[in-house]
Amino acid sequence: MPQSHLVRQIRERVVALGDRAAQRVQQDGQWRAVSWRALGEAVEGCARALIRAGHQPAEMVGIHARNMPEWTQADLGILAARGVSVPIYPTSAPDQVRYILRDANIRLLFVGEQPQFDLALELLASGEISRIVALDDGVDLRGCAQACHFGDFVRQGDHPPSEQERRTRDAQSRMDDLLTLIYTSGTTGEPKGVMLDFANIAACFEMHDRRIDLDERDVSLCMLPLSHVFERIWTFYVLARGAENFYIRDPQQVMDVIADVRPTVMCAVPRLYEKAYATIQGRVAKASPLRRALFAWATRVGTDVVTSRQAGASPSLLLAGQRWLADRLVCRPLRARFGGRIRLLPVAGARLADEVNLFFQAMGFSITVGYGLTETTATVCCYEDGRFRLGSVGTALDGIEVKIGEQNEILVRAATVMRGYYNKPEATRAVMTEDGFLRTGDAGGLDAEGHIYFHERIKELMKTSYGQYVAPQVVEVALGKDPFIEQVAVVADARHFVSALIVPSFESLEEYARSINLQYQCKADLLRHSAVVAFFEARIEAMQQELARFQQVKKFTLLPRAFSVETGELTPTLKLRRRTIEAHYRDEIEGMYAAG
Repeated sequence: MPQSHLVRQIRERVVALGDRAAQRVQQDGQWRAVSWRALGEAVEGCARALIRAGHQPAEMVGIHARNMPEWTQADLGILAARGVSVPIYPTSAPDQVRYILRDANIRLLFVGEQPQFDLALELLASGEISRIVALDDGVDLRGCAQACHFGDFVRQGDHPPSEQERRTRDAQSRMDDLLTLIYTSGTTGEPKGVMLDFANIAACFEMHDRRIDLDERDVSLCMLPLSHVFERIWTFYVLARGAENFYIRDPQQVMDVIADVRPTVMCAVPRLYEKAYATIQGRVAKASPLRRALFAWATRVGTDVVTSRQAGASPSLLLAGQRWLADRLVCRPLRARFGGRIRLLPVAGARLADEVNLFFQAMGFSITVGYGLTETTATVCCYEDGRFRLGSVGTALDGIEVKIGEQNEILVRAATVMRGYYNKPEATRAVMTEDGFLRTGDAGGLDAEGHIYFHERIKELMKTSYGQYVAPQVVEVALGKDPFIEQVAVVADARHFVSALIVPSFESLEEYARSINLQYQCKADLLRHSAVVAFFEARIEAMQQELARFQQVKKFTLLPRAFSVETGELTPTLKLRRRTIEAHYRDEIEGMYAAG
């Protein structure tokens, strides 16, 4: 098996690191360690158990679970059996799960907790799968003879003939073996299975090695869904480089555990930092005048240092001295809230507001904004170490070609580009140019120094009735910085002005209502109150001053509940499904335009 093959890299780490911790998970308030040796035993045992259960080379196996160490153990076990792992979002609707199982012809399904297991039981009863393995040992198997817990499944791998077959498959492994199908959640249409092979992963790792430094001293906090390409490929990379991976099942808990975990690296989406920024600014606004002045001064000093470094100059002695003092009084305590030893924070998945980005950079957080797709094995570009251009998503990794095509579409050619969409040759041809570039579907730009700019999904650009194009994410990011706004969905297509559906941050709003002695009976009553409407009107006007007039929200509706995956209004990666939202709130939308 070639040196760069993922499974071999993991096996080498197992031998080299032995009893050191590879994975950690919280149990009863403590972080339980899984050693490299135990990880290796689980992976190899899982591979042998799959073979003993009749698994064939290149056969697809599903994983339908939230994050946990066993997720990765099962994933690598499937690969060690020369199988193909197919992640399924734990929040996926039953019809979406059925579609993936049928499309990939999955017979054995690893599941996480009770909700996923109970759905799997229904699929078993209807003949859509033939065996279930529960990763969480607390799952009630309901007496099902075709189901077992992961630990018991691994022990079934204690079978010499299966070990011999595993060795045979190991010797036959190739870099062009299919590694995974990752089904894109998509905001429209049915999911497409992106085919990535071991060569894609190897190329991805080599490119990252030339851009970032990750080794056995690092600790990564795995908080984004492993079902998504970003956290999944990053987890492979973390383990392949010998770093330690901490797992949390609920990403909403990240700020509750981050100070305890003290990660050095962590992947996240912009919303984490936008919410943290809003929280910080809200607390500063309530502080004493002296503390507010100190915070404002430290922010200015940090911003001046970042600006100086981006211009290629060293801070003056005076500025360096001010930075030293600001760091001890303000920045270091803030970084301690994130564990105090963060050195790399990859951020992707959506636009990160420049104001938020610059603030955290000024506070000493090394936020590394990037851009990528499932079809490109995640990263296409990201900030280079210590250097970035505000507003950009960085420069292309070495070995990746990027150019701008028609409609300002970002086009990518690299060894990390997918093999194609599974069972969809026409869809594959549609996204590839004649000269081998992938059509990303994203509009963007490229400057003379190679900095790449992401503007908008081309299909999401909205054309007003006056013929002006509105990029909804630009407006949504501008408004989303407000601590009183949790979610925003812009409406503008074929309309004569821009409107928005807004989900308030009810914790902040209710605190404000108490501060002005506002009386109300329920959320809906609160949102209808003239004082609340006027409050949001003023905030929205202030937040969009930098937008062009035609981009600015003229009318809005406050909603009493959040958009969610369960209602189909969000994808599993929390992107807006605009058609679904507009269908669910048709009356509210029409009401905003009825009088205007």
